[in-house]
Amino acid sequence: MTNFQYLLAPMEDFTDNAFRTLCYRHGADMTFTELLRIEALANNVENIWSRIEKKDNTPVIVQLLGSSEKDLEKFLKMFKPSEGFKGFNLNLGCPDPQSVSLGYGCAMIKNFSKVKRMVDMIKNQGYPCSIKMRLGKDAKEKEKKFYLNTINEVDADFFIIHARHGKENYSTKPDYSIFKECCNTGKIIIANGDIDSKEKVEMLKSYGVKGVMIGRAAINNPQIFNSLKGNKVISSEKIKKEYNELAKEYNAPFRYRKNITKRMLFQ
Repeated sequence: MTNFQYLLAPMEDFTDNAFRTLCYRHGADMTFTELLRIEALANNVENIWSRIEKKDNTPVIVQLLGSSEKDLEKFLKMFKPSEGFKGFNLNLGCPDPQSVSLGYGCAMIKNFSKVKRMVDMIKNQGYPCSIKMRLGKDAKEKEKKFYLNTINEVDADFFIIHARHGKENYSTKPDYSIFKECCNTGKIIIANGDIDSKEKVEMLKSYGVKGVMIGRAAINNPQIFNSLKGNKVISSEKIKKEYNELAKEYNAPFRYRKNITKRMLFQ
């Protein structure tokens, strides 16, 4: 990455094509699909595959959740990239107890050998691959700094670090202090976690991160990317109209429209 990047985070029942396009039009440099289970993709589950289908050329990275190398290999043989596809992202951050019990999400952080094999499988097919991760499954894993082992040992294109461990919820402040040591690995690091102001962005830049990923703050204000960049923003009425037009054009499911309009500041 040459320029500092502003990324829209993957969020279940929010970041469909319409919302990704809206954020891209208003300053996001890259967008991500919702989390998609590798097993479901390998088994050709229609409603999961539909989340990969693109309505335009908005740049998007497909986020994958799972630990089966066999299923990943099967899916990669089935996958055909479309315009705007910019690679895959392997999820090592999901704290959902059911996913963790299956060995997915943040349960994979300490298993860097498996993660390395999966990333290499994707890159050997000619696709870029990044990682989104937390600081461990729990406080003990954070203390042992398994996340640094993964960053050091895995040849991902970049690492998005959510500065909480898997047992911490959004009421716990993210630990931005870890970004210095993450950046000292020499890998490309993207910061994630409660980033909603220019002051936070400048502080994170001083640690050496090459970009920020924004989730909840973007739902509240899809123009936050342009705002943080110092670019011009438009009225909330125009943003509302633009989203509604996109949602209609792309036939966005009702739950997405409901979730987004409920949270947007322009309500």
